[in-house]
Amino acid sequence: MNDRNDEVFSEKVKAGKRTYFFDVKKTRGNDLYLTITESKRKNGVEEGERAEFEKHKIFLYKEDFDKFSDGMSTALDKIKELWDSGDYKKPERKEELSFEDL
Repeated sequence: MNDRNDEVFSEKVKAGKRTYFFDVKKTRGNDLYLTITESKRKNGVEEGERAEFEKHKIFLYKEDFDKFSDGMSTALDKIKELWDSGDYKKPERKEELSFEDL
């Protein structure tokens, strides 16, 4: 039973057709852990029907935070290096709207 009292922090990141949720939660023993959820709308939803989402979740526990962070940093650094080589396409960035533009 999850009454959401275990949630300490949540960050939602919309990225194209996907949405990512980074949720910091606590255990009954007051230990922290992280869940990372990828949510993607399923194709083929008819008008008037309730949208369905495909979700994938990773649980990351405190003893793995440093190793996960190191592995993620190493992988992202390699991706940047490969983009800079010119052999791979960089993502197209859309200009972000600033508060001054509103």
